[in-house]
Amino acid sequence: MGNGTGGTGCWYRPRGVTRFGAPLMLRGVGLPKSALTGDLDGLYAAQMLRFVRESSLDAAVLLAQDDAYQPNGDKIEDVGSFYVPNDFVLGLARQHPEFLAAVSIHPARHDALDELERGLAGGAVLLKCLPNCQNIDWNDPRYTRFLERMAESGLILLAHTGSERTLPVLDRKLADPRVLTRALEIGVTCIAAHCGTGLMVLDPDYFDVFVAMTKKYPRLYGDNSALAGCNFRARPSAIRRMAQDAELQARILHGSDVPVPVTAVLAWLFGLVTWRQWRDTAAIANPIERDAQIKRAMGFGEETFTRLAPLLRGPPRGKVAPAGSPPTVG
Repeated sequence: MGNGTGGTGCWYRPRGVTRFGAPLMLRGVGLPKSALTGDLDGLYAAQMLRFVRESSLDAAVLLAQDDAYQPNGDKIEDVGSFYVPNDFVLGLARQHPEFLAAVSIHPARHDALDELERGLAGGAVLLKCLPNCQNIDWNDPRYTRFLERMAESGLILLAHTGSERTLPVLDRKLADPRVLTRALEIGVTCIAAHCGTGLMVLDPDYFDVFVAMTKKYPRLYGDNSALAGCNFRARPSAIRRMAQDAELQARILHGSDVPVPVTAVLAWLFGLVTWRQWRDTAAIANPIERDAQIKRAMGFGEETFTRLAPLLRGPPRGKVAPAGSPPTVG
C-alpha cells in the first residue's frame, strides 16, 4: 500500500466503507493515521518486512493492484480505491529475500502480454486479481493467449472469490470461482482466495462450488485468508471442513488478509478455538504471526504453510503464504 511518496507510482483514494476502515487497518499494522499523508509507502513496506522477519514464516508474497478495464482494453476511470504498480512490488522483492512479488495485470490491457513478460523477467511468482472489482472474466476467449503464457511459465493465478466489502465491486457475478474454469482447463495453477466464501446472510456463498471444483481440477487450490477476523466471512462448518477434511485440506494454503485486523474472537464464539487460544493469540502484537497462530489453533496443519512453496516458479523458498487483500502479506 502506498500514496506515491518517493515516486513509487502508488495511489490511495478510499471510497465507501474503505474510508471508515482505513484507520482500523493502520492501527492493525501499528501505523499512525498520519501515515496516510506521510511516507505511507516506505512505512508500510518497512513494517511488513519487520513483521515477516519476526514471524514463523520465511517469506511472504506482496500483491500489486492494477486498474479496472473494459474487455476492449479501455481503462475504467475513477473506480478503484488504490493502485500499486508492479514495479513497486518487484523492486521490494529484489531488495529483500523475505518478499516475493505478485504482479497484477488486467488481461484486457493493450500491453498485457508485454507486461506479463516484464513480470516474469522480474521474478514474479503470482498474478493477483480481483475479478469482481477489476472486471475480469477469465472465461473470455480473448484472454486465451495470456492464460496460455501463464501456463507455459508456471505463473500462478491468485484470484479473489466470494464476498468483497472493502473495495468497490463492478460485477458481483465474477466473485464465483467458476470464473477460473478456462484458466484451469488451459493448465494454469489457480488459487481461489477465500475459497469462495461469502459474508453470511449478505452475500452469495460459493464454498460448495469451490469444493466441487477441487474434485474436477487438480490445479485448483484455495487459501484461508480473511478467516481470522471480525467479518463473518465464512460459515463455521466451512472452516471446519477446510481444516479437518483430509481431501480438501490438501488443497488449502495459508493466506493472510493483513492489513484487515486479525482476531480470533469470532472463531472462539463459533467454537473453532478455545477461550485460552483466543486470549493467547490476542497477546501476539505481530498481526502476521497472530494470523498464523489463529490458523494453527483452528486446526490447519503445518503443510498449509509449506504447500505453496513447491508450486512457485523458481526454487522453493520455505514457508510462504499468499496474501488475501491487496496489497497485503502473510
